[in-house]
Amino acid sequence: MGGLGDFQRFTGSLRENGVLMPVLFIGHGSPMNGIEDNEFSRRWEKLGKEIPEPAAVLVVSAHWLTRGTHITAMENPRTIHDFGGFPKALFEVQYTAPGNPELARETQTMVHSTSVELDHDWGLDHGAWTVVRRMYPDARIPVLQLSIDYGKPAAYHYELGKELKALRKKGVLIIGSGNMVHNLRMIDWAHMHTDNFGFDWAIEMSHLFKDKINAGDHAALIDYLRLSPSAKLAVPTPDHYYPLMYTLALQDPDEQPVIFNDKLVAGSLNMTSVKFG
Repeated sequence: MGGLGDFQRFTGSLRENGVLMPVLFIGHGSPMNGIEDNEFSRRWEKLGKEIPEPAAVLVVSAHWLTRGTHITAMENPRTIHDFGGFPKALFEVQYTAPGNPELARETQTMVHSTSVELDHDWGLDHGAWTVVRRMYPDARIPVLQLSIDYGKPAAYHYELGKELKALRKKGVLIIGSGNMVHNLRMIDWAHMHTDNFGFDWAIEMSHLFKDKINAGDHAALIDYLRLSPSAKLAVPTPDHYYPLMYTLALQDPDEQPVIFNDKLVAGSLNMTSVKFG
């Protein structure tokens, strides 16, 4: 972005154009996907070229859990390295995409089910920048994050997601970033590099989640613990699952899901992702 004039021209351009931007759920997996050249990161790069260039990106990341709902509203969000034990090269990454305070305020006004607080401290955590950096490496497109109110159930997040629909008509790419199957305590380190390796319960839940997504059965996905006893292993905590609720909520009735990066990793994670539109 250039000077103030450029910023004002940009924010003034976010008008409904009659075309819905796609909406994504990205299984983001390891932070290393942000710098490694692998099948997952290459698919993210390809995705950035396939879909229309967005006016802005709004990410609901599994890694920003709050009381209440917050949205980043600073002009220059910082790159957050919210992890440990990884190579120095990962900590050196700075993704300098601008924010968009005006879009944050507009999003705040369109949500009526709860109060959305403007945040000036957070930035972009690895659930956001590791993915968006691969899609839009020039860091030119504004990126915002919406937090997850961790005290609320899946149905709450689904209903809140519906209120963001107008953003799709304004050229905003909305991304839920987490993992449908995510149990770090049960990772099989010996099979970290075994292609598509999953425990039986992870395989079962991956298939169930995809079946319900393909059937458009959002009610079953909201009440996911009733799908199978294996759900408690696949989703021991809902932080990485809740971003899916926002993506599902934004699906139009005539939009068919496109599943991609559909692989299991280290037994207890899956990278399964979905695009609508």
